[in-house]
Amino acid sequence: MSLETPEQTSVSPEPLPAEFCTHPGPDPYEGYAEVRGTCPVRQIEYPPNSEAYVVADYETVSKGFADRRLSKSVDHAPGWFREALEQSSPILIKNMLTADPPKHTRLRKLVGNAFVPRRMNELRPRIQEITDDLIDALPDEGVADLYNDFALQLPMRVICEFLGVRIEDWPLLHDWGMVLSNAPYLDEEGNRRLKQVSDDVEKYLLDLMAERRADLRDDLVSVILKTADADEAYHDEEIVSTLILLIIAGHKTTANLVGNGMQALLRHPDQFAMLKNDPDLVATAIEEFLRFEGPVYRAPQRFAAEDLELCGQRIGKESVVHLLINSANHDPEVFEDPEKLDITRKPNRHLSFGVNVHFCPGAPLSRVEGAVAFTTLLRRLPGLSLAVAPEDLPWRFDNSASRGLERLPIRFDRKLPR
Repeated sequence: MSLETPEQTSVSPEPLPAEFCTHPGPDPYEGYAEVRGTCPVRQIEYPPNSEAYVVADYETVSKGFADRRLSKSVDHAPGWFREALEQSSPILIKNMLTADPPKHTRLRKLVGNAFVPRRMNELRPRIQEITDDLIDALPDEGVADLYNDFALQLPMRVICEFLGVRIEDWPLLHDWGMVLSNAPYLDEEGNRRLKQVSDDVEKYLLDLMAERRADLRDDLVSVILKTADADEAYHDEEIVSTLILLIIAGHKTTANLVGNGMQALLRHPDQFAMLKNDPDLVATAIEEFLRFEGPVYRAPQRFAAEDLELCGQRIGKESVVHLLINSANHDPEVFEDPEKLDITRKPNRHLSFGVNVHFCPGAPLSRVEGAVAFTTLLRRLPGLSLAVAPEDLPWRFDNSASRGLERLPIRFDRKLPR
């Protein structure tokens, strides 16, 4: 498959600074527009000591998900990247996120039956209970951190219950997930910490798998083990790696969906009022939150499996390629008035959950969690508003591809009963 766009052949002589990826700021969309409008494939100084590129326009990003020349396997990564992961956390590179078809297809089967919409809707009553419990626990004085006290807690509790993890272990899995989601680190101390956490979480999950094999239940670990053991085609390391992926993706991504979506609503009072007055709009609202301020601003790294050319830009073998999802989601060639938040937007062909074989299998769960969270917050917290100026909201910048807040300070008049 070719991704060349003949009319776009200019190449920027100056690489973008690393901060374009690592510190995109509270409003990166002007910078994205500049890249899309000049040359949508640009060299970038991230990761350091690597040949690396960003892809910014919708067409090339969407096609990039399926381009076999852009590999997800670390076998095609720069040597230092591959060595860092193999030494500090080899367990992380044994799931579908770091595999190409047909290996990707085989690993994806492990979760194929777990996240179907029917099963996710069966979880809705329990998700509602957890949501209400978290709102009940918010301070009575009407000031709270909606990100850390609610958005971060909801998906963590849901995924841990779904997995069948003991309640007392939830904080541990949260801490482990935050470390693992930043791999690999660019410093020795970070990778030493990564190695320790990887070893600890691997032992924990192997012990949990042994418990479930001796006593299968209806939780997600048991479902995955039944699939794996029936096929006899999976190593325990692959199962552990898949469970780690579910903990990270099922936690941080949905937390950012809720946090980013709520701050967007609070900055657009007309859209806030529309959703509050018509909760049935929540499905299209969630798709717009995913487009407008997506929880993952770039796809997991791709690596050039061969020398290639995109939009006139030559890309060498083993180069790192960043598909900028949030830039593609604001491409005016696809989205009318893309800088406008419109919770009724249809169609909404955003790329926040990926495309085709790389579409996120956990998307149905994230959508159900989001639907319950937004409708319940708007119903139970009258007078909901930002407690700081929008420009003072602190965005998190780390080594991962996620885009989310460090805190979301809010005010509300009171808490209404369930």
